[in-house]
Amino acid sequence: MSNSGIDLRTFVPADEVRGRGRAQRQRVPVTARDRAATWATRPSVLDFIEASNAGRLAHLVPLRIGRMLASPFTFYRGAAGLMAADLAGSPDSGLPAQICGDAHAANFGLYGTPRGEIIMDINDFDETVVGPWEWDLERLAASLVLAGREGGADEDNCYRAARDAATSYRLAITGAAQLPFMDSWSALPDESVISTARADALLDDFKKAAKKARKNNSAKVVAKWTEHLEDHETGIRKHRFVSDPPILTHVEDKVAEAVIDGLQRYTETLPESRQNLITRFAVSDIAFRIVGTGSVGMHSYVALLHGNEGEALVLQVKQANPSALAPFLPGAKTRHEGERIVQGARLVQSESDILLGWTSLELPTGELPFIVRQFRNLKGDIDPAELPQSDLDDYGRLAGALLARAHSRSLDPRLVAGYLDGDDRFDDAVARFAVRYADRTEADHTELVAAVHAGKVVAEQPQ
Repeated sequence: MSNSGIDLRTFVPADEVRGRGRAQRQRVPVTARDRAATWATRPSVLDFIEASNAGRLAHLVPLRIGRMLASPFTFYRGAAGLMAADLAGSPDSGLPAQICGDAHAANFGLYGTPRGEIIMDINDFDETVVGPWEWDLERLAASLVLAGREGGADEDNCYRAARDAATSYRLAITGAAQLPFMDSWSALPDESVISTARADALLDDFKKAAKKARKNNSAKVVAKWTEHLEDHETGIRKHRFVSDPPILTHVEDKVAEAVIDGLQRYTETLPESRQNLITRFAVSDIAFRIVGTGSVGMHSYVALLHGNEGEALVLQVKQANPSALAPFLPGAKTRHEGERIVQGARLVQSESDILLGWTSLELPTGELPFIVRQFRNLKGDIDPAELPQSDLDDYGRLAGALLARAHSRSLDPRLVAGYLDGDDRFDDAVARFAVRYADRTEADHTELVAAVHAGKVVAEQPQ
């Protein structure tokens, strides 16, 4: 008899699973989402900033602050931990999922599948952890309000976008609950998801972003960031990065060697067939590259590899910090932060990067965990802050549907469908909280701006 704990002899009927979800409504009604924006034990803005800078490269911290100053939405994008402190005091349905942890509207993007198809999905898992699915949805909804305000949308459109995200989530999770398991699991979020989510106004945006994404690959990086070298003895064509401070800079030889050593260990975290693929390449160069807003100040490298007949492959080797949500979710422990991120992405995404893995680097400052992935994997995006206000609610519906699909990989959608039970009061409750939390974020951003002006915090304007 198997000791795995898995039972393949007993089937639980859909009505029974839905009933379990409905039972949770008695404990936490869907209207509980309409509540205060903050929790009494949240840290001050400056205390949060100081704590979140711990362990970062000190000379890059002012750049991180500068990026967070740009707008309330960019502040929000670097403050997942602050929102987690607020969400920790709120009621939830008691139905945990593998959540993104930072499901704001700009963390949904386009990328390529191994077969070259362009899909749209959650694309950032630095904060992924098992937690309440509501946290992801509320972070998405509040981000839509902030993105809309940044783009000049009026309050009605911002509210509608947040509400439509919740409605779309509810409808999509209900739809997934009615599908054959194999169909719901294997459905790809390609162009067809736009019509399914009733987001047809975004079809042209998706097509334009997909066209641009198809050109966003390692070859483009090589053409833009490198210079050509040729080994006349072997005839092998190589490239090396051209420094472009502060974004892209060369590293010392001992750091480069540590990165290469880490890459060799990383191959062991790939499926065997992909180990056979990656070991056909060899490293040409290593450089340090600044990325994102929340990740500024962490160790992040790009590795340039050469392959067959002048082929180039660029990998990103990015430091994996503990999830900002972990302190607020008891039991959220992990043996390796890079493994946590990779396993979360593999579980949640419909298709993950075939070269996604993890490793540790033995740097001069000590050993640190990292993830490794393709740096440019046909990536693209639709910027919610640049959409016409009439299209913001379409984006909300699209992102809400994508989030529901993502959650249904780890949480039986029949449970959530039972809990929501077609109750549209849930949609308004999420939207009202989203507006309230956007207001709170604007106040937090104003406090950071004032601290910078007063000389309490140092900021460097992004170039």
